Amino acid sequence: MTPPPDAAAAPFSAWYRCAEGCDFRAELTEVVYRCPRCQGLLEVEHDVAALRRRGPEEWKALFDQRYRRAPWPFGSGVWGKKEWVYPQLAAANVVSMAEGASPLLRLDGYAREIGLDEVWLKECGVTHTGSFKDLGMTVLVSAVKEMRARGRAIRAVACASTGDTSAALAAYCAADGIPSVVLLPRGKVTVAQLVQPIANGALVLELDTDFDGCMRVVQELSRTPDIYLANSMNSLRIEGQKTLSVELVQQLDWTVPDWVVIPGGNLGNASAVGRGFLLMRELGVIDRLPRLVVAQAEQANPLYRAVAAAGGRPSASLEVPPVTARKTLASAIQIGAPVSSRRALRALEALDGIVEQAGEQELADAAARADRHGAFSCPHTGVALAVLEKLAARGTIRRGERVAVISTAHGLKFSDFKVGYHEGTLPGLSSRLRNPSVPVAATLGAVQDAIARRFPAGGAR
Repeated sequence: MTPPPDAAAAPFSAWYRCAEGCDFRAELTEVVYRCPRCQGLLEVEHDVAALRRRGPEEWKALFDQRYRRAPWPFGSGVWGKKEWVYPQLAAANVVSMAEGASPLLRLDGYAREIGLDEVWLKECGVTHTGSFKDLGMTVLVSAVKEMRARGRAIRAVACASTGDTSAALAAYCAADGIPSVVLLPRGKVTVAQLVQPIANGALVLELDTDFDGCMRVVQELSRTPDIYLANSMNSLRIEGQKTLSVELVQQLDWTVPDWVVIPGGNLGNASAVGRGFLLMRELGVIDRLPRLVVAQAEQANPLYRAVAAAGGRPSASLEVPPVTARKTLASAIQIGAPVSSRRALRALEALDGIVEQAGEQELADAAARADRHGAFSCPHTGVALAVLEKLAARGTIRRGERVAVISTAHGLKFSDFKVGYHEGTLPGLSSRLRNPSVPVAATLGAVQDAIARRFPAGGAR
């Protein structure tokens, strides 16, 4: 296979612009996160006219040719779509760990149990650090490598995190020897999440606050020009994460699901999904959009509250007042002041979206229910599944419609949640679908008796 040309020689380009409509533009190598005029977040804008010079079928063929097989780094699920992500970046400055290309599982048994025909689970946690955060972090860290190669002094890259962002940042920075700093809320991330950035050599700082407190500190820290901000308010992250939508359609043979359901915390992911679909439609790769569902934990639900107060119709003009996020099993989305709320609202408005919430019992049971059909769901995916079940029960999502649920992290990062459910020890919750292990004597007879009790002879084949 002929290696793809270096994008630096390709006739495509992208830049920052103000998401709120100000006449502000900046190069992607500048250290800037907000519009200096209105303080709104920035978005990456692509030269769509140039991208249109290549037809939809050509884009599909190119992406299919590269997918999981092109010479490094173009076999990556992100960098195989480099022209749509960061076209000017020198290929030599890509920092990739084979992100993306994650499995798309068809859960027929689960779909039947909840009264639907077709449910797909996009397993974004099957990636290097175990979460979808890798999709955005490869772009951000590659951009930092590009800036450093051009002589810009960046001492370290920093983020606030509920666990997954810090793991991705630390791993990608370690891959290129770039110093990283992560701010975590003390006692509010799992051991697995805490040990990941420690193992990858990051400076791990545990703050006596919640995620929102960590976010305030890291934004203040990043005012120092040589400390580069890695949270999703940095729109380079969104560009990598939007490839999730492209890959999903690609895995469905370039067809569009009727619904996409995604858990929402800081809400960059919802924005990214919307951007991916909108770009595909703009370039003629798809001819329709799915409906987007953002699922929030009831304990941390500022977007849900704002949309519900507006009659249930998301609008880009809505204000999302911050709330105090309460403790939830879905710790990665325990966020009361999401920085990307306006971005998410724009995506929801464009994709005729819905915002719904799920309680602790609902998310725990939904995760267990999907697991019984072959999944291994993290609690955040449990939120998305619980919301799907609600919408199916109401008839909002109907039989005959294809649904894709975005699983944002690997269940193994939340083993305490899984074990606690099946042991019946999650505080305040009942484990309706628990499946505890069974102690038996070390004899053939005892094992046969246990099998007979669980699976009586003559049962269904």
